[in-house]
Amino acid sequence: MASVREEWRVYWYLPIVAAFANVATVIHIYTLGPFMAPLQAEFDWSRAQISSAITVSNGLNAGLGIFVGFLIDKYGPRRIGLIGICVMAAAFASVSTATGGYGNWIFLWFLISLGAAWTQPTIWTSAVSSRFDAGRGFAIAVTICGTSFAATLLPLIATEAIIEFGWRWAYIAIAAGYFILAFPLNYLFFRGAADGPARGAKADESQTPQVLVGMELKEAFASLTFYRLGFAGLLFAFCAMASIVHFVPILTDRGLSPVEAASIAGLIGLSSLIGRFITGYLLDRFRPERVALVAFGLPVLAALLLLYGDGPVAYSAAAIVIGASLGGEYDIIIYLTTRHFGLKRFGAIFATVLVFLTAATATGPLTAGAIFDRFGSYEYYLWLTIPMVTISALLAGTLPKAPEEYNRGGGH
Repeated sequence: MASVREEWRVYWYLPIVAAFANVATVIHIYTLGPFMAPLQAEFDWSRAQISSAITVSNGLNAGLGIFVGFLIDKYGPRRIGLIGICVMAAAFASVSTATGGYGNWIFLWFLISLGAAWTQPTIWTSAVSSRFDAGRGFAIAVTICGTSFAATLLPLIATEAIIEFGWRWAYIAIAAGYFILAFPLNYLFFRGAADGPARGAKADESQTPQVLVGMELKEAFASLTFYRLGFAGLLFAFCAMASIVHFVPILTDRGLSPVEAASIAGLIGLSSLIGRFITGYLLDRFRPERVALVAFGLPVLAALLLLYGDGPVAYSAAAIVIGASLGGEYDIIIYLTTRHFGLKRFGAIFATVLVFLTAATATGPLTAGAIFDRFGSYEYYLWLTIPMVTISALLAGTLPKAPEEYNRGGGH
């Protein structure tokens, strides 16, 4: 069995090129904000109408993602990923043709949902997971970190592109930039074990794709572990997404200025990136269920800091805790899925788990907003998060040990 160092020596490039491709999963989300003002000015739309695009793309993507998951298992991630890069680039560029009709706007974001489904994280992480065993946790963290860097850079890139080219050409420029960066790298270097030998493989290596082991979909759906993992992700994502969306309003309600609140909220992004790498490191060295127990339970501390803390120091600590926990969430869910169900049907199984998370991210912010509208305070929402994330931590943290045949590496 290869060691962590040996895996990284041979396949060091794979998580990096996958991270570039994985930017497609958020390119439409993190660029929408800068486009709102010019879209409003040209079409006289409300911000709710513009924002409904995300609801359309994310909602449809959840269902389409399961279908794409089956295709990943059948044809391998390489083919699906290369098609997806092309589809997403074309779909994103097509938004430049918006006519001002709301039906046309929804249709264009239906096309975005197709691109998002064909570039979902399942594709990139399935290939990376098939090449890394002992170092899988950190490799997944590197793959997913593409979205963290995108969260920081895409709003700036979009803003500069709009100023330089206008909003229509900005959509085309960003799409072209993504394609030029992601497609050649992934065409040359992106191959999972199911896709055949890696580029530059020794001549005596078998030229047939590796047979991956794992549960069939029916077995996974009959397993209590599947539902515990899905609901753990649902409860955590419900609270985490609501906390991110409403973090600035929570702080301004406490008397901070919008600038102070936004500055503190910026700590969430930075700590999530750091948290992602730390989580990946720990997953490779300790039992992953124990890592999940701690990471998923951290928001309890954040809620208490926001409820009882007073001043920028306490609020900054809450932001760091939220970010650190959020940074590990996706990595942990992916990692536990590979360990408990194997890689044979990872595409379909993880795509189904993603439905739980998508439902949570769609309803969490709405619920927090409704609680505030009803009671005039976020206090009741913050109290609600404590039992929800505690249950989430216990569901994931007390899972039984993964089957030995899927669990050969790391600190297990």
